[in-house]
Amino acid sequence: MKQSTALNQKNLPLLGEHTRVPSYDRSKVTAGIVHIGVGGFHRSHEAWYTNALMEQTGDLNWGICGVGLRESDHKMRDVLKAQDYLYNLIVKHPDGTVENHVIGSIVDFMLSVENPMAVIDRMAHEDTRIVSLTITEGGYNFHPVTGEFVFDNPDVKHDLANPDSPRLVFGFLTAALRKRRSAGLPPFTVQSCDNIQHNGDMTRDMLLAFAGRQDPELAAWIEQNVCFPNAMVDRITPVTTPKDIEFLRKEFRIRGAWPVTCEPFCQWVIEDRFSNGRPAWETVGAQFVPDVTPYEKMKIRLLNAGHSVLGLLGSIHGHQTIDGAVSDPLFAKYLRAFMDKEATPVLDEVEGIDLEAYKDSLIERFGNPNIKDNLARICLESSAKLPKFLISTIRENLATGGSIKFATLVIAAWCYYSDKGLSRHGVELDIVDEMKDELHLAAMGTEDDVLSFLRIEPIFGDLVENPRFTTLYAESVEALYRDPDIERLMQKTLGDKPPVHSTLS
Repeated sequence: MKQSTALNQKNLPLLGEHTRVPSYDRSKVTAGIVHIGVGGFHRSHEAWYTNALMEQTGDLNWGICGVGLRESDHKMRDVLKAQDYLYNLIVKHPDGTVENHVIGSIVDFMLSVENPMAVIDRMAHEDTRIVSLTITEGGYNFHPVTGEFVFDNPDVKHDLANPDSPRLVFGFLTAALRKRRSAGLPPFTVQSCDNIQHNGDMTRDMLLAFAGRQDPELAAWIEQNVCFPNAMVDRITPVTTPKDIEFLRKEFRIRGAWPVTCEPFCQWVIEDRFSNGRPAWETVGAQFVPDVTPYEKMKIRLLNAGHSVLGLLGSIHGHQTIDGAVSDPLFAKYLRAFMDKEATPVLDEVEGIDLEAYKDSLIERFGNPNIKDNLARICLESSAKLPKFLISTIRENLATGGSIKFATLVIAAWCYYSDKGLSRHGVELDIVDEMKDELHLAAMGTEDDVLSFLRIEPIFGDLVENPRFTTLYAESVEALYRDPDIERLMQKTLGDKPPVHSTLS
């Protein structure tokens, strides 16, 4: 058996004809981007676009310095450092075709927990022109109902009192922008790459709230000078598993400790508002537009909400992955009905997009048998996702008299999921959520108070006061608690006669 080759800069010429490696001189790359939150999605998306940009145009001024804000980021830093910050991106097509890329756009990685001032200095350096973020919805520290910055967070209190040794992203952004202003440097652009509607506006509002409390004069300067472009990002990127690492070794004879697997589809729609220049990402497929709103709403309400529909219903039913769920005829029909009857009616017109074709493509992408996206990943941090992805659709349909029955069953399933933590077959579910304990306690009260789960005000707001919603929710959750046969409830919601037969029955 041919011996595998360790992934590093020196070994790039040895990796074989089936692996595409950077053709540009990485020793000449300047880190024009500091990225906070280097995970799988960043490495399949922004870092991939930037690598392609350097390949195609030779513009080496936009390399990426990764930053980790948590103790758990040590592993990513250590793995990437040992590989000279290279990693494999394995693109798996539905027909079984596999592309293997070595991505070279990340050129450094810093840990704030080791030296916060060094991170501030890197962000404040004149070479840094963009600070981008993938910190998940929870990282923005906003109240899910009011949208206000949460100042009673202990880490926020620490950052306000200790501006030179912050813990959270807004403390670092504020400190770095303060240094740039003092040095007479133009500000960097703050670019969110998270799945939040109006992610740039959200980032701006949260940063101004924090900076306004710490340094009002600086906040005024930020408001006048710093750009926060909204963007819509899309590429399905499952969590890396040991099987992915073994696949890389067996199929390509490469020893890479943390490859990324993703689908071939990739989309990035960005508002063209930058403080200090930007990469020409449009040369490699990104789309710059005046207003990203209709694109991001389409994606969040169809793709992200669709993921949650399959994730929560599928977890209770006993499915393990997104492709497994959507290949089930019942789940595919239910998902499409939700998209057609509840999500699509509240969308805006999206220029250049055929919504029917887009929904068809989502079903095809979800069904890619070579992308094993685990439902546990899809469901993680649902408390941060569902208010934006799903509950907003319920609210808009309540206001217009539209259908709410498909989404309401998902909320009832979320209650059961949070309470029991089991599939209908008694298999324990891996639940990861910042509000896990609060969700569990509220859901536990359902048998005494059928609306107990809906009383979590930060998530549901005043929905518990809406009789149309609560009546339907109560019927769904009571039926689910009597018998967690989610298939039967989905068939009833669809009105199937005869019923669509699901797998795993």
